[in-house]
Amino acid sequence: MCDTENECGQESLWTPDDIHFMQAALQQASKALGEGEVPVGCVVVRDGVIVAGGSNKTNETRNGTRHAEFVAVDAILQQAGGNTAAARFSECHLYVTCEPCIMCAGALSLLHFAAVTFGCPNPKFGGNGSILSVHETACGSCSGRIRPAAASGADAGQQGAEVPLPLQQQQGDSDGGSSSDSLEGAVRGAGSAYPSRGGLLAAEAVALLQRFYAAGNPNAPVPHRPVQARPAAAPQTCAMQR
Repeated sequence: MCDTENECGQESLWTPDDIHFMQAALQQASKALGEGEVPVGCVVVRDGVIVAGGSNKTNETRNGTRHAEFVAVDAILQQAGGNTAAARFSECHLYVTCEPCIMCAGALSLLHFAAVTFGCPNPKFGGNGSILSVHETACGSCSGRIRPAAASGADAGQQGAEVPLPLQQQQGDSDGGSSSDSLEGAVRGAGSAYPSRGGLLAAEAVALLQRFYAAGNPNAPVPHRPVQARPAAAPQTCAMQR
């Protein structure tokens, strides 16, 4: 896993569009920073156009699942009226400032995202190569409780397909609520692998995270034991609690 464009040796591989979309994701992360959230942001691109954006809402909602990726997914589902086919996730490319955690990487696999590009790696929780390679191995049905899908319309001929029940009940709107009920029905059966690249504008992503943690996270729990001092020079990764 590499930390910057130059270290990855991929600087020449990034297109102007890649840079533009990651800059838009960084704007979402900056918005999160201004709201007292861990500054991670993303945009979802389909047909060369940004169709949704998201930023961390975990502190605001007191909900650890409200990562930027989930916020963006809920926005797309709302735009599509809850219609998974209309959401066209399989045609979507995610640009996110920090490598998706294992939870988010699994969700992206189950939703059959086309591709992921991220900024800095996430060596503590990363699901796109740092800890697990969910983008390569794909994700099976992540729900312990499943029910048969109705075989109608686009699902005809897929008897026996399964739809995970909602992970948790919606308790508010897409920004202030939990992982949305709108995800019910969006995930069918096992996930799929997807291409993933990292290192795009990684230094900018890390700089935002460093600004947040230098000021201290007012929502962080009180440690039960003394916290050891860390070296002054932080590594160029996003190994920070999201």
